[in-house]
Amino acid sequence: MPTITPVILCGGSGERLWPLSRKSYPKQFLDLIGEGSLFQQAATRLGGAVPLVITGDDYRFIARQQLNEAGVDTAEVIIEPEGRNTAPAILAAACHLAGRDPQSIMMVMPSDHYIPDAGAFAAMAETAATHLEKGQIICFGITPDRPETGYGYIRLGDGIDDSGEAIMPVAAFTEKPDAGTAEAFIKDGGYLWNAGIFMMRAGALLDLAAELQPEMLEVTRRAVANSTRDLDFLRLDPAAWADVPAESFDYAFMEKAPLIGCMAFSGAWSDLGDWQAVAREQEADGAGNILHGAAHQIDSENTLLWAAKESQVLTGIGLENIMAVAMGDAVMVADRARAQDVKAVVAALKESGVDQATRRERESRPWGWFETIARGETFHAKILHVDPGGRLSLQSHQHRSEHWVVVKGVANVVRGDEEFVLQANESIYIHVGEKHQLRNEGSVELEIIEVQTGSYFGEDDIERYGDLYGRD
Repeated sequence: MPTITPVILCGGSGERLWPLSRKSYPKQFLDLIGEGSLFQQAATRLGGAVPLVITGDDYRFIARQQLNEAGVDTAEVIIEPEGRNTAPAILAAACHLAGRDPQSIMMVMPSDHYIPDAGAFAAMAETAATHLEKGQIICFGITPDRPETGYGYIRLGDGIDDSGEAIMPVAAFTEKPDAGTAEAFIKDGGYLWNAGIFMMRAGALLDLAAELQPEMLEVTRRAVANSTRDLDFLRLDPAAWADVPAESFDYAFMEKAPLIGCMAFSGAWSDLGDWQAVAREQEADGAGNILHGAAHQIDSENTLLWAAKESQVLTGIGLENIMAVAMGDAVMVADRARAQDVKAVVAALKESGVDQATRRERESRPWGWFETIARGETFHAKILHVDPGGRLSLQSHQHRSEHWVVVKGVANVVRGDEEFVLQANESIYIHVGEKHQLRNEGSVELEIIEVQTGSYFGEDDIERYGDLYGRD
């Protein structure tokens, strides 16, 4: 059986699932459905195959933590200095893998798709690898069950009905069509949804890039060759990466490559691209209502009520075709038919400078997380959750002081030239400008209530003098 390397593209912000999914913690890292996050499901989809993950600087620690939690601690993680679309990311993975073996088989997949039957998916991948011809790229399609306008389509070539071949010819690719075109595709019957999953040999993709995208290949090779080790990550050279043309893999390769095949996947699949897609994967009551968390309804129909926090109660009365998603810092209410327009709301919030457009109450850090519980002009109160073995950087602030109260675990604190060990119900005050550090040297979680007072509370008011996670 051929060895397959899953190449997982772990970028994107999932804005159509706002307010649950935001740039600071996008949908691939959420436990939306199934066991584990969508990213963890993708990382284990091909069984024991060791994945290669391509992600950005903002997500490197989240990705590594979730990989370790899923038992995939040998995965390689490549950091893009900035997002340059899918073609350069896939090409960088090919350069990296071809350096060890040009015949390496890459199975490129997004990190945020829902595929409940992992066994069927793995079997399809094995079959595709067995039929992979020299120089070929195989794409994977899903048999459509509705005229979906949110997906791209693959038009299959002539003569496929009687061929009996596992790999079918491709005639054309179509980006997301309008409703009328999508309905025509369904009636025609010769179309599949484009799952955005590809298979090829690493060396074959480099050969193809030399013909179709020589400039992209040259600078990508330079970015990979000049990459540096950063803890257990491989960081692409930022100077070279800035010169890489930003293009999608579909446009740069799939629409131009001479040898393209397609394999249909018969199992269930969804990209969970918007709230309608999420709703289709949930169990509804007799009136078509979907309730998540502490959500309740009376006399409603075809309504989605999603309460994200256990302590938060969400109720609906006499609603019809409505979706409402409630979080501690943001609530979204819309007609279910307008699910695709949520992204436009996020764009409007960004333009207005609304922090909730991109950031959640709970922010992930390599040492754990923090969550805002109250804020005002002269104060900012948080919960700090520090994992066992976690430690914040040795740092100081120019615009704020901090008061820490231990509520769980044991805190090891550095303040100036002094060190303290604080138990639950004990506290310490950090003056403006004082060097300080918080560590959890115990075996249980450490939780701190932090009250900041001052004139400015931005994360850029942190001067680091030493950091376990290389963020100085």
